[in-house]
Amino acid sequence: MNNFGGQTPTIVVLKEGTDASQGKGQIISNINACIAIQDTLRPTLGPLGSDILIVGNRGETTISNDGATILKLLDVVHPAAKVLVDISRAQDAEVGDGTTSVTLLAGELLKESKAFVEENVSTHTIIKGYRAAARLAVDKIRNELAVKIEKSDPNQFRELLERCASTAMSSKLIHNNSDFFTKMVVDTVLTLDQDDLNEKLIGIKKVPGGAIEDTMFVDGVAFKKTFAYAGFEQQPKKFTNPKVLCLNVELELKAEKDNAEVRVEQVSEYQAVVDAEWQIIYNKLEAIEASGANVVLSKLPIGDLATQYFADRNIFCAGRVSSDDMNRVVSAVGGSIQSTCSDILPEHLGTCDNFEEKQIGAERYNFFTGCPKAKTCTLVLRGGSDQFIAEVERSLHDAIMIVKRSVKNNTIVAGGGACEMEISKYLREHSKTIPGKQQLIIAAFARALEVIPRQLCDNAGFDGTDLLNKLRMRHAKGDKWAGIDFDTAGISDNYARFVWEPALVKINALQSATEAACLILSVDETVKNEESAAPQTGPPMPQGAPQRALQGRMPR
Repeated sequence: MNNFGGQTPTIVVLKEGTDASQGKGQIISNINACIAIQDTLRPTLGPLGSDILIVGNRGETTISNDGATILKLLDVVHPAAKVLVDISRAQDAEVGDGTTSVTLLAGELLKESKAFVEENVSTHTIIKGYRAAARLAVDKIRNELAVKIEKSDPNQFRELLERCASTAMSSKLIHNNSDFFTKMVVDTVLTLDQDDLNEKLIGIKKVPGGAIEDTMFVDGVAFKKTFAYAGFEQQPKKFTNPKVLCLNVELELKAEKDNAEVRVEQVSEYQAVVDAEWQIIYNKLEAIEASGANVVLSKLPIGDLATQYFADRNIFCAGRVSSDDMNRVVSAVGGSIQSTCSDILPEHLGTCDNFEEKQIGAERYNFFTGCPKAKTCTLVLRGGSDQFIAEVERSLHDAIMIVKRSVKNNTIVAGGGACEMEISKYLREHSKTIPGKQQLIIAAFARALEVIPRQLCDNAGFDGTDLLNKLRMRHAKGDKWAGIDFDTAGISDNYARFVWEPALVKINALQSATEAACLILSVDETVKNEESAAPQTGPPMPQGAPQRALQGRMPR
């Protein structure tokens, strides 16, 4: 017998005040937090989904129905709920669309698993069943459902891209103008280098004012007029077939007085120092003039002396050009960025058909069009307010990403809940061939997939129960593309109606949602140090109202 009378002493390992919650209650708590995230995004799904207005601490407002944008702006404090935020943002980065769908799907998988957890089914059994169901679903899409569109016929392939872009925009703010923007989005993606499709070479400029259909597609580069010194207005603002020189050189008189000491005995010696400084910049300017350039751009400042020098010689210049704009100019006109003014060769200069400075709204923009090597383009967005233009930008980003994925992976499925209902039917039938608990879990996965068509109906004001029953009947009869028809408030063949989405969107959403659900189910203990944790503001979450756990404010 030991000194403690046969009892094991209490050993304090964690700091006082540390909260260590574990067991079934902790798993259910995590599931409830994720369902609160799901409930926040539910109303935004689909063509008739509503927008959410988020007001930040400083009064800045954002209006959006993009799942990734909403979750990024919400100050989600629950650690498990942050997993859904991460998968939504990952879906946005990887595919560009389906950010709301993936969050709803993950939340519904967790909601279905909640009953099993309460009945003391091991979470590892649930995870095993979910992963098996996800594998079956992805294989079903890849091997049977996905329809491949051949790239050999350019007209047919362009039609595919336009259909996918139109479907992506159907749930956005610009759906009423989708015919106008669809062609613009496809032209934008086809302008890029088809090998890497770098979306960073798509410039998006926002100019408040005007109508939404005043939005311009520039097959080249456009950027806002940079800061200009005296003499700028004397420069020519229009060239045909100009030679464009791009620099990373400062063309400004420097005040050489930092950490420098010059001792002179005569005034002439001081004048020699001043003249040397002027001579340095004149040598640079003369070298630029000798290169034959008509348009000079620099990432660094171009001072008043250089501006007047170029104006006297009918040369246009712009300093402090941003790196993104400069890289796009080089991609469009050719040439290369020079870090010195000496030894500028003809191959270092780019060219285009036309350069012009134009007025757009209250701003002036520099346009480079007719570029022979153009692998870049610019969209100049117009609209009545900053919030409206910002949402148009997010909508176009989703559509551009969808078209980009369609170019790389030219397989499609029908949207409007058709794909989810077909997979649900397949998994429900497959579950009947499996004995034991896995049958129930795979059937639960099949039920969870129905959240997409059900929520589409609810947001549109349709009778969700009636339409889901009709959908199940149509799919049971073999009509695999039957989905929600928002025009007739009924059921139709969405493949024939050209409601198309890239198969990659569905595959990525299924895989991400399943992994997120399995990750949250695998956690049965949370250790939280209250002293180091960020303080939570607001009242505690009331019972039965999990959605209030979210605080609608932007991070500082």
